[in-house]
Amino acid sequence: MAAVLASGDGAVLSHRAAGQLWGMVPRSTSLPEVTRPRAFRSPATIVGHRALLAVDEIEAVEGIPVTSVSRTLFDLAGIQSRRQLERAFHEAEVRHRTSRVSVPDLMARHPGRRGAAKLRALLESKEPVGITRNELEELFVALLDEHRLPRPRLNGTLAIRGRLLEPDCMWTEQRLLVELDGGGVHRTDQAFESDRQRDRILLSEGWRSTRVTWRQLHGEPAEIAADLRELLRAGTQPPTL
Repeated sequence: MAAVLASGDGAVLSHRAAGQLWGMVPRSTSLPEVTRPRAFRSPATIVGHRALLAVDEIEAVEGIPVTSVSRTLFDLAGIQSRRQLERAFHEAEVRHRTSRVSVPDLMARHPGRRGAAKLRALLESKEPVGITRNELEELFVALLDEHRLPRPRLNGTLAIRGRLLEPDCMWTEQRLLVELDGGGVHRTDQAFESDRQRDRILLSEGWRSTRVTWRQLHGEPAEIAADLRELLRAGTQPPTL
């Protein structure tokens, strides 16, 4: 609110600061960002943007004027990576955040805006987005995108023999699972035994499962991508007699 008040008439919280207020962007120590209709010299402690916002692009959260959920996502598209934008969309969905005007409406209202192509590709994509749990999974998704491999379902559930498993990555059609091992959670004797039992059960039920470590993702990403491509290709081949 202090940033909004310091920015004068018509100012609203926007971009990353608005995303944080809506709960769509992780909290950080970044400077507050505001948007106002006229050019202004913002203090060194505030990031200023200039834009003429329609009435339906502005709301209030806890009394703080802020860009609407859709307008916030629209603005984030111009300054964030696709993966960061996907996470913001996901948070908006799971938190049931809605706006009077939709993102596609804003794209039609403001054609040619920076990030429009990224938004369009995201809205038209049929690949699952999910939400990753840690940096290891973020790195794995980035590897898949870089090598143009299909994305799996992340952190989903799989019922096997009365057990509800939660594989890190699951390609259902190819019946392929990938577990991402950071090390710590797999170093106990109990976890070691449980992992091997799980792998045996999955294999007997027709699921192939493999593991990728943090060190491997950093040291041999091209080899991992090539192996995954072959595993996915093999999963689409008809069985032979």
